[in-house]
Order: sequence, then structure tokens, then C-alpha cells
Amino acid sequence: CPSACYCVATPELVTCRYERLEEPPRELPAAVHNLSIAGSNLSILPRAAFAARPLRDLRLLRLRHDNIHTIEDMALQGLPALRTLDLSHNPLLSVAAGAFAGVPLLRTLQLNQALLAAPLEEQLALAMQNLTLRRLELAGNGLQALPASLLPPGLEELDLRNNSLQRLAAAELRSLEAPELRGLRLNLGANPLSCDCALRPFLAWLRSAGSRVLDARSLRCAGPPALRGAALLRLRPEGLVCTASEGGEPGQLETASYVFFGIVLALIGIVFLMVLYLNRRGIKRWLHNLREACRDQMEGYHYRYEQDADPRCASAVGTP
Repeated sequence: CPSACYCVATPELVTCRYERLEEPPRELPAAVHNLSIAGSNLSILPRAAFAARPLRDLRLLRLRHDNIHTIEDMALQGLPALRTLDLSHNPLLSVAAGAFAGVPLLRTLQLNQALLAAPLEEQLALAMQNLTLRRLELAGNGLQALPASLLPPGLEELDLRNNSLQRLAAAELRSLEAPELRGLRLNLGANPLSCDCALRPFLAWLRSAGSRVLDARSLRCAGPPALRGAALLRLRPEGLVCTASEGGEPGQLETASYVFFGIVLALIGIVFLMVLYLNRRGIKRWLHNLREACRDQMEGYHYRYEQDADPRCASAVGTP
């Protein structure tokens, strides 16, 4: 085993953790099957980064939390048996078009929380075009839409958990029905699904092709507040209200409700005016009587004030 690593049980499993390595260890056992390097500072994977000693039997390579930001052409040269590559939790900034060349058997690519530092869809699409992937993990990358350019023909499983997906739009659902992707299964948990009327196409697709979403039963609404936490599969399409939120459909139902409310207020106003008009004589008489009563009341107050202010009345009251 290299001095910075340790071998578990046999030399076939090698783990190097938090040793702050700046390049892959060179003295690896030739028979290693699984290699894990975590918590280092590899920064750049140069050409033939693991070719110092041929690792013809390496099948799984984990490079998590290694601060990798650049992967150069032919970086994995010398790993012909590699089937699983894990680059999760790295701040990737640049991926060369030939980054994954030389690994014809690669079937699983894990890029969880690795696409947050820069938009890399175009670069990754070029790098992946010659791969025959079966599983792609893109969890925790803040994706707001289905990355159609990253779905190679024949892909069987796509992990999109913990992203920023509010829904899958109708165009995205049609792309999933393409012949080369009909066997694709998805994981969509922990996404902030918006349960408004724009979700209806996705809800219909989910019910008709529920087996293609592995965690369909656990999907929950993140909004609106009235449906927060509700299970998607228990919703009815007519219960999904249109809103004017970003990415949704126009708020047709909200507009209709405001119009209806305005019409009701207008009708109430018309009825009130009609009542006033039909009772105009009685209202006029009532106002006249009210005015006369107020006048009599005010005259009584005025008379008592004058009596109280008359000095003769005051002296008469004071004489025994």
C-alpha cells in the first residue's frame, strides 16, 4: 500500500482519505479493483493521471471532495476496465472533450454536487458523447430543467434528486419518450415541485408511467402553501390552481375570481342605488323630519343657554 493510503482486507481495495494529496499516489497495487481518494487537493487531473503504474483491473474510482476543478484530455488513460467513476463534491470548472477517452467500459458516472461552480452541460455533453453510460447521477446541482444534452442513448437510470426542479415540462416529457430513452428510470425526490396547473402534464405522465420514477410515491409539493407537503400521486388535476408565478401558466383562475368579485360589488351598488331611487320620497321626508328634530333640539339648547346667561334670572334666583 502507498504510505498515504491504507488497504482494506486485500490490496484490491485502497482508500486514501484526507491526506491532502496533490496528485494520485504512484505506488498502487497492480491488482487494485476499488480506489478511493477523498479530501485531497488534486485540483487538476492531467493526461494519464493514473498511468504511472498500469491499473488494468481497476473497476471503481472514487474522487470525492478532492477540489478537482479541471479534467484534461485522456485523464483516465490506463484504466481500461473502469466501470464506475465518482467525481462528486468537486468544484468542476473545465472538462475537456476527451476527458473520458480511454475508458470504454465506463457505465456509471457520478457528478453529485459537482456542477455548482460553473455551467458545464455543453462541455460534459461533448465529453460523454462516446460513452455508453447506464447510470448518471446529478443530484444536488441546482438544476432547474431536465439536462437533455446529458442523456446519452441507452441510459437506464438518472438521479436528479435534491435539485431545483419545479416540474418536468411537456417538451421534456416528450424527450423521455424517445425510443432510445424509453428504458430510462428517474429519481426526483427532494425537488421543490410547484403544484399549480403547469404540473398537470407531469402529473398525467407520472400516473401513466409511474414505474419510470423510482421514488414517485415519495414526491411532495413544495408549493403553493395550501398544498405544501401533499403527495403528488394523490392530487387531482382539477385541484391544481393556476398561478402567475415564474415558469407557470398565467393566473387565469385568479383573474376570473377578481372579475367575479368586481361584478358582485357592481350589482350590490346598482341594487343600493335602485332602493334609494324607489324610496326617494320617503327618504326625503325622513331627512326633513330629522332636520326639524335637530332644529328643535338646537333651539331648546339655545333657549336654556340664554336663560342661564341672563343676569336678571341669576339675581332672582339668588334673592331669598
